[in-house]
Amino acid sequence: MFSANSIVFVVDDDPSVRDALSNLLDSVGLAAQTFGSSEEFLSSSRPEVPSCLVLDAKLPGMSGPEFQEELRRTGIRIPIIFITAHGDVPMTRKVMKAGAIEFLTKPFQKGELLGAIRHGLETDQSRRQEQAVVSELMSRYEKLTSREREVLELVTTGLMNKEIAAKLGLSEITVKIHRRQVMTKMEATSLADLVRMADKVKSQSKS
Repeated sequence: MFSANSIVFVVDDDPSVRDALSNLLDSVGLAAQTFGSSEEFLSSSRPEVPSCLVLDAKLPGMSGPEFQEELRRTGIRIPIIFITAHGDVPMTRKVMKAGAIEFLTKPFQKGELLGAIRHGLETDQSRRQEQAVVSELMSRYEKLTSREREVLELVTTGLMNKEIAAKLGLSEITVKIHRRQVMTKMEATSLADLVRMADKVKSQSKS
């Protein structure tokens, strides 16, 4: 049903809820790590695998929505499923707008929670795969010389070799050599492939 290396984190101050959720997750073959507070979660070491967070909205101390904001601020990107016995519309709207994938009011159906968890794990797995692709592209980009980066930028805007040569004050044959090197180092199979790579690199550089 779920990926074998996935993990679900549960943060709830009620031990009985933590036990019940841990047992439910175990019954469908999912590993779980439970915490009694947001502070406990933040101080723990967590494996780098597809994961999601089942979070009580009404925690003592730092509330669930406050914890969601703290995770965003510290760069911890993880899909969040809120659960609460005392939900209200403003809170639901706030956390969903901030990126939560579900807000469930206790008592909820097991199927509802497991469906949300499936969505959360799939979302996180997709994000990690995309992140790995971008990291690999950035690694390749770092191998380009400053001149090759200039050629890459101009090639991917649609300029011909002759036009690039004129802009950079180079001979056309030199541009061709640089262009070939760019294609080789970026491991691009076509101009269209190189354009897609350049867009990802540019997007990453702005973030």
